[in-house]
Amino acid sequence: MAYKKVESYDQNITDALIKNYKDNITLLGEDAEREGLIKTPERIAKAMQFITQGYTQDAKAILDSAKFHEDVSEMVIVKDIELYSMCEHHMLPFYGKAHVAYIPNGYITGLSKIARVVDVYARRLQVQERLTHQILDAIKDSLNPLGVAVVVEASHLCMMMRGVGKQNSVTTTSAFYGQFEQHQTRSEFMKLVTAKLH
Repeated sequence: MAYKKVESYDQNITDALIKNYKDNITLLGEDAEREGLIKTPERIAKAMQFITQGYTQDAKAILDSAKFHEDVSEMVIVKDIELYSMCEHHMLPFYGKAHVAYIPNGYITGLSKIARVVDVYARRLQVQERLTHQILDAIKDSLNPLGVAVVVEASHLCMMMRGVGKQNSVTTTSAFYGQFEQHQTRSEFMKLVTAKLH
């Protein structure tokens, strides 16, 4: 399956979502026909299809589309990759950054493809823990590197807008494979991720 962005929407899905969102607005006590809300169900239907477009994308195809043979074995890091996702428990957003590294084993990939892989899995209904491991597994399976490391830091609106109401909490998850399971390599990665450029 090739990489693609949502440029058009399946009209049957859009129509079904519009009906559901219109019903939801009414059930919440609003008038779905008033001026400010009349087009809201359609906007939400299209927004949700865009936000969850990761279901129609293939991370391996993205990585393989820019896979090059290179005899290097030094750590490659792409850090501060912005991500926006939806918590599958409350369907509220969580957002933050991913830091991804791999140690090549004969093959590298285009740097932008790492960021696209993050998007593939972030643009689904998610939990941060699974997201972190899916990013790692995609890179491991496609490039067969000597090691992969992924750290995700995110703020969750399900904790901020409702429930416990903690506005400044940040959740950090990590996954390591291969050489990154060794303390020295993992420490080098973490030091590079937290370093500030001057």
